[in-house]
Formats: sequence, structure tokens, C-alpha cells
Amino acid sequence: ATEISILIMSGGAIFRRLLVVIKQTAFEEYSQLKLRGQAPKALRWTRLESRYLSHKDCVENLLTILKANNVAFSCVNRVELDRQHLADVDLVVAVGGDGTVLSAAHFLDHGTIPLLGINSDPMSDEDKIVKKKKSDERRSHGALCAVTAANMDTAVPRILFGGGKLAARARIQCIVKSTFSETRLVPALNDLLIANPSPAAVSRFRMGWLREVDLDPKGGLRDGGGSGLSSGHAHSSLTDPQLLPRNQDGTVTRFGGTPYDVENSLNVWSSGMWVSTATGSSAAMAAAGGKHMDIYSSDLQYLIREHMIENVPNKEEVRNLDKGMLKNDQHLHLRWSSQKGRIFIDGSHLMHNLELGDEILIDAKAPPLALYSRID
Repeated sequence: ATEISILIMSGGAIFRRLLVVIKQTAFEEYSQLKLRGQAPKALRWTRLESRYLSHKDCVENLLTILKANNVAFSCVNRVELDRQHLADVDLVVAVGGDGTVLSAAHFLDHGTIPLLGINSDPMSDEDKIVKKKKSDERRSHGALCAVTAANMDTAVPRILFGGGKLAARARIQCIVKSTFSETRLVPALNDLLIANPSPAAVSRFRMGWLREVDLDPKGGLRDGGGSGLSSGHAHSSLTDPQLLPRNQDGTVTRFGGTPYDVENSLNVWSSGMWVSTATGSSAAMAAAGGKHMDIYSSDLQYLIREHMIENVPNKEEVRNLDKGMLKNDQHLHLRWSSQKGRIFIDGSHLMHNLELGDEILIDAKAPPLALYSRID
């Protein structure tokens, strides 16, 4: 039996009620498919069951720790999590891996409830140094988990009584404006992938930066989606009207009733675009050629995937816009030019469909997430 640590403090635990979000393991999912005769034949059942048992032990040990420290809690399966479960909760604990942390974070829109991730089946030190991978390579990295099954006996009670490292993590705000609606997507903690639903298809869009404007009834600005180029913008090198098209009348677009001018816009034919936070900069963004950021930075990073640049006189200047930083006071704007599109939020489980002509606003204005971090 695992030894349970109980911290005795005069004030008691600082959290009154916890919600424990529990991952549904691959073993459980495939077992259900097996009952219906739909499970893949190549599954390694022994490996899957071993991971399931490790996860189950972690959950049972966590509940024992919470009971021993007189903390009220309720449990919910990750796939059944709903906003009603957050009533009167002052700490959410996600038990599983990074995917479980991301799923739980999507329900914490306002950032007022802190989140603690526990990696229920971490890689051992021996696993990390084995050159020929005999361990399960599908284990979660646990980058978003402050605690693991190996150290939670001391780490969880410490956090319950006010310890641990709790810090704000920037998130991505994304608003999609269609013909008759405007949709604010859930904040993304890691990244957004904006692309055609088919990986073999071209993703066409017009990209620019938004600047809030005061509309003059006597001026030439009008509603629309295009724009010219402004020498006052951060990308001031692209100010020659011969380099990129410029609408002489000027145009504005609106999000939430606020008018914006679209500056320094260019047409993009590509495989889509990544947008990441500092937290997500070490994941898909880094693999795609982006750069690692300090995890507590409030800036965002964007990267155009496989940008096809043809028949333009300023290839190098356009290529310089393939990737870059989006400061916390800047707004990125996309106008979708393909028939179909999709925004993937923190992976493949959560998505929003796009149609031709949809406009997208992306910035770092989403409420930050209060997330416990590892203490190395």
C-alpha cells in the first residue's frame, strides 16, 4: 500500500471542493469496441492493460490522499465533463496526461478556477535512457502536468495546503465571423491549426493584421474584408502598393461591433497555419519549424505551413511573413478563401468548421489559465 502524506496546518486546506477529471484509457475504449467486434486486430492488449492498471492505481491513490486530507471532491470521466460539474468547484484536477489537461482547460473559459495536472502513467528514468525503445512510446510527455503518479503522495497535499507553483498561462482567443453569426471559440492553451479538412488540399486565405479605427461618416472607409497596407504597422517593409494589392478606398471589418482596418494583407496558398501560445511552442509549433518560447510569455507565434509563393516580385519579403510573433496587443486576421476549412483547437478532438468568406480574429486576449507547473 502506498504511504499517504497528511499535512497538518492550522488553517486547513485552502481548497474547499475539488473536481477530479479522469482520463478514459485506450484499454477501456478498445475493450468496448472489442465487445462489438470492431477492435483492430493489431492491438497489444497486454501493454494497454498494463497502462490501464497504472492509471487506475494512480486514481485510487489520489482519492485516498484527498480523503485523508478531509477534502471534498467529486469525479467525472473526461468524455462526460460538462460545465455543470464546475459549480462550487475551486480546483480542477486532471488525471491522465496532457490531453486530459487540455480537455479540462477548455471548460475553464474565465480562468478563475486553477487547474492541476497529474500524469497517471509517466515514463520512468530507465525508460528515458533506453536507446532501443522497449517502453511504450505512446505514454504522455506530461509537459502540462505538475505532478506524477510517482510523487503525488507529497506533492498533492503540499498543493492542497497552499504550496506548489501556480502561474498564469496565456491562451489564444479566436473569433469566427460568418455571414449571419459570430462565434467565440473556447480558449486554446496550446495551439490552433487552421487548414483544409483534407491534408492533400490547398488552404487558401488572406492574412493581415487588424488595427482598431474610428469611423468617420465623411471618410472613405467602408465595410468589407480587404485592405491596403499601412506604414505604421509592425510589418512596415511591405508598404509599397506595387508589392501587394492595395484597396484605394480602404475597408474595415467588425468583430463584436468594434471596427478594424485590415493592414499588410496578403493572399496565401498553403497547407494551413499553426498559431501557438508560449505553452504550446514546444509541441507541434517547434516540430513545424517554430521557436521555443518562455512558457510565461504573453505573446503568440504563427507559422504558415508549406507556403506556395509564386509569380510575385517580392518573394523574400513575403517569405519573411511565413512565421513570426504576435504581440499581446496585436490582432491577426484571416479571411478564408477555400470552400471548406477547419480550426482544430489543441489537437484533433475539438474543431470548428469554416466556410468560404468566413473571417477569423486571433489574438492573446483570452483569459489566462491558472495552471500548476512542475518544480524542477
